[in-house]
Amino acid sequence: MTELTTVPKPTPTFPPVQTRAAATIAECRLLATMTEEPGRITRRYLTPPIAEVHKHLRTRMESLGMTVTVDVAGNLRGLWQPHPERLEKHLVIGSHIDTVPDAGAFDGVLGVVLALELVADAQVRTLPLAIEVIAFSEEEGVRFGVPFLGSRAVAGRFDHSLLELRDTDGVSLAQSIRDFGLNPGAIHEAQISEDAATFLEIHIEQGPVLDSERLPLAVVTAVAGQTRCEVTFTGQANHAGTTPMHLRRDALVAAAEWVVAVEKIATSPSQASASDQGLVATVGKLIIEPNAGNVVAGLVRATLDVRSAHDSARLEAVEQLLERAHIIATKRGLACEVRYKMDQPAVSMDEELTALLADSVEAAGFTARRMPSGAGHDAMVMATRVPTAMLFLRSPGGISHHPDEAVIEDDVAAALKAAGLFLQRMAAKLAIQSQSHQ
Repeated sequence: MTELTTVPKPTPTFPPVQTRAAATIAECRLLATMTEEPGRITRRYLTPPIAEVHKHLRTRMESLGMTVTVDVAGNLRGLWQPHPERLEKHLVIGSHIDTVPDAGAFDGVLGVVLALELVADAQVRTLPLAIEVIAFSEEEGVRFGVPFLGSRAVAGRFDHSLLELRDTDGVSLAQSIRDFGLNPGAIHEAQISEDAATFLEIHIEQGPVLDSERLPLAVVTAVAGQTRCEVTFTGQANHAGTTPMHLRRDALVAAAEWVVAVEKIATSPSQASASDQGLVATVGKLIIEPNAGNVVAGLVRATLDVRSAHDSARLEAVEQLLERAHIIATKRGLACEVRYKMDQPAVSMDEELTALLADSVEAAGFTARRMPSGAGHDAMVMATRVPTAMLFLRSPGGISHHPDEAVIEDDVAAALKAAGLFLQRMAAKLAIQSQSHQ
């Protein structure tokens, strides 16, 4: 008589986290080859390389059993539902796939690829957690001069007047959406479902803080508010050889004095506490007229960019900086005009989710550094619609928006560990909420 034996089913295997981190980096490098400019990473909203990225990510999503769609704003969206037979609250994870010209390989895209790794993680762990992954097709504002078009649509903050914007080739935003096979008139349909419970964005820091502190991760507390304006100093253009120094109304000298004052005021003891919260002030561009080597400058337009996670500190600094501009102009017999271009309040991340994410970072064995983000992100738009949290990875050398942008494999592994634990905590949290509503 032949004895029957039962062969146990093999346990599903999952690559080690370091292997997954290496694969994530390799996938970002692959996506970097999908570009408008060979040899440079440039991928603007709804240009052909966006469709290439969609094709690649769609294949990845479908291999994970996700339901895949492209919404009317051109965002690629994949939904994993472990229990598709019933409606349930779900976690949304996402970032953007467009780039600035001559970009790096990880800004935005890393967060999307990591999101798919987290879906795979949740499946292997059989977490009772529905997850939607969104690859926002526009965040940088390069093609049409206005950022966050993708997340604005998802958060229900898309102004229909934006459809009239035109790129440098004269193509309207509405036409670009039509050319992508979508209907701009139905942009409201891109709004996120009421079943979306939270939003998580994972992104490189794009600054030097974590690198200087030798930390792999940080939990974002807020996205800084921004004030942007243009300050114009108007004097009198005149001959460089025949105009005595004491009779000059030199707009460039006035602007130069003010630029130095901007740095001095932003780093003064009175601003020290605000600086600890991310207060920064920048004059990044000067337009000089007539801009000739033998002519005293008659006019200078200077940009001013002031940011802080605390609106009161930002507004106080702006007031001081603009007051100093007027004082300098008056002293030198010049006119001073200010034109505001942006006044964006700071956006705080959800306190409960931020605490949950910080706990997950610590449970993964890392320091839960908390910091504001000086750069704008899709998370700041999504936070106006759903509770939102954000995780930063170190940027080696503080470099971003540049071909030398990089990530460290161990940091990507750290992010996978921490975010995986965050998913487990979210699954438990949503399960408790679901039971309490029954």
